Amino acid sequence: MNFTVAIVGRPNVGKSTLFNRLIGGRDAIVDDISGVTRDRKYGMSFWNGKNFNVIDTGGFVPNSKDIFETAIRDQVRIAIEEASLIVFMLDVTTGITDLDDSMARMLRRANNKQVVAVVNKVDNSKRLLDAAEFYSLGFEHIHFISSINGGGTGDLLDTIAMYIEEEKEEVSEAENAIPKFAIIGQPNVGKSSLVNALVGEPRHIVTDIAGTTRDSINTHYKRFNKEFLLIDTAGIRKKAKVHENLEFYSVMRAIKAMDEADVCLLLIDASIGIEIQDINIFRLAQRKKKGVVILVNKWDAIEKETYTAKDYEEYICKKIAPFSDVPIIFISALEKTRIFKAIEVALDVYQRRQTKISTSTLNEVMLEAIERYRPPAVKGKFIKIKYVTQLPTHTPSFAFFCNHPRYIKEPYRNYLENQLRSHFNFTGVPVTIYFRKK
Repeated sequence: MNFTVAIVGRPNVGKSTLFNRLIGGRDAIVDDISGVTRDRKYGMSFWNGKNFNVIDTGGFVPNSKDIFETAIRDQVRIAIEEASLIVFMLDVTTGITDLDDSMARMLRRANNKQVVAVVNKVDNSKRLLDAAEFYSLGFEHIHFISSINGGGTGDLLDTIAMYIEEEKEEVSEAENAIPKFAIIGQPNVGKSSLVNALVGEPRHIVTDIAGTTRDSINTHYKRFNKEFLLIDTAGIRKKAKVHENLEFYSVMRAIKAMDEADVCLLLIDASIGIEIQDINIFRLAQRKKKGVVILVNKWDAIEKETYTAKDYEEYICKKIAPFSDVPIIFISALEKTRIFKAIEVALDVYQRRQTKISTSTLNEVMLEAIERYRPPAVKGKFIKIKYVTQLPTHTPSFAFFCNHPRYIKEPYRNYLENQLRSHFNFTGVPVTIYFRKK
């Protein structure tokens, strides 16, 4: 999956509500006040057998002297450059505004990008008549929806799915056998420095200014009896007279790199700690079922006491819970401290991600754990899990067959996952559990 949909539009047209609707959750803050979405939000959606990434380009930058220039035009320009398809949100209750016109002109100039115009808040017949004026914007695809109650979103998803090509299995077996590691993280955490330290030559310009290269650079590493592909997502090099939104750009790059990778190496700046942006990227890697290793970089710059590393590790685990069974390594790309250990651990995670457990072993271990702590009865229904097997998927997935699958709640799912992790080594690997009718 490497198809990305970016939702763009002026503040308060309902972008975050549509984003929540598409990903099936409530990740974005939704409010009537314009500009409440200050953090970029990104997630995954699935429709008609096709997966795709969704990005909410959100509202404006507070205290900006020119809201449109800084908060919308820059983000739309980056989205035009990076996304596979643009969803241009409009609001029927206000009609076409000057901001809508300016954005429409910008989108029409993007020759190679498909744009789908979406008129929101069309929830009655009068508003449907009012919405006809938006045809004057000249876009081929225009949808009338109500993102708050879901009206029209099915047709919109059909249109999006139409543009997603079927995934082709053209990767050769030899290429597929090489582990692929994506180096992800916020700008200026040391991604390029880490690549340079591993490769032993300056593949990237490294400065204190956030951002290095515009394109992701793939490095084929074959040394010391180890072979893997490094996918570096180092931010961007700033162009003259252009002030680009580095944080948004880095998210776009990280998402693309994750889609290609087997294991994600999430770099964190030791002096700053793990931030909400890091946790969002971590969660996305988890949802994409990628292996994860957390690397705390610039550890050489931290004053240390006896339990500094232990306390720091506990702090990170608390922030990323409940999926905290993740390797955390303290490195210094500058001093080349523990960088090769980081690769050793990433290779271990890659192997664990391909773990296959025999059905007999799985049942012997898990049925005993289920007998020790049975699933609680719900509405007088006693739940009996009879059988468990590993599914033939690329990542560890397990099916538990029982009499009432819909009555098994999240706490018991977590218990089963913890039991799997305690008996089989899945450190750094997301585990998926399904309950099926026996």
